[in-house]
Amino acid sequence: MPASPPIETEESLTTQRRYDRQAALFDLMEVPFEFLAFGKLRRRLWGDVDGAIVLEIGVGTGKNIPFHRADTRTVAVDISPRMLRRAAHRARRLERDVDLVLADAQHLPFPDSAFDAASATFVFCSVPDPIAGLQEVRRVVRDSGRVHLLEHVRAPNPVVGRLMDLANPIAVRMSGANINRDTVSSVAKAGIALDDVESRGFGIIKIVRGSTGQRPSGQEEREPPAQEMTNDVASR
Repeated sequence: MPASPPIETEESLTTQRRYDRQAALFDLMEVPFEFLAFGKLRRRLWGDVDGAIVLEIGVGTGKNIPFHRADTRTVAVDISPRMLRRAAHRARRLERDVDLVLADAQHLPFPDSAFDAASATFVFCSVPDPIAGLQEVRRVVRDSGRVHLLEHVRAPNPVVGRLMDLANPIAVRMSGANINRDTVSSVAKAGIALDDVESRGFGIIKIVRGSTGQRPSGQEEREPPAQEMTNDVASR
């Protein structure tokens, strides 16, 4: 696999620094959320992820690795080297074979139509340009491939939504995550068909299942990635 492109934009570098800073305590900070709801939702989402080769965007510390299918080859990317090191440790502890790659979701280092499916959990709240990131997902997933997302979004209640708007600058500075995005609309704007959207937590949590359509005629499809994808964490 070619080397990952450098993380160059200032917004992406800022995101990288924020998640590097949190990596050591990230799992501890999210224990209550994982125990109350997120762990079950992750399991449910990944239970529907199918395909010979699957992309996980924003693997973070590897919380989804226990739910990866044993009969599927999974390639997982993240913008944070420190997060990836923790994901690598978790994969070794669980004896799971995962290809971990340092990459910006807005500039994925893979050819077109490389994957059968893609999945992400609580990721596009922190991608600087979520539509660009989702367009990249559409590009690297084959025609009629599936996209599985678990995201938190702006509350539909106007009062709560307005409070989230006011709190968002603080949330971004502290955690890197925007709490007031309309990720479902971003999925549609990126050209991914919305097959099913399930709401939880007063409409703040969304399980999104989508699919990629056929590319316009004349758009070149490249070969899938080489059989051996190197783990891009070991040297970082």
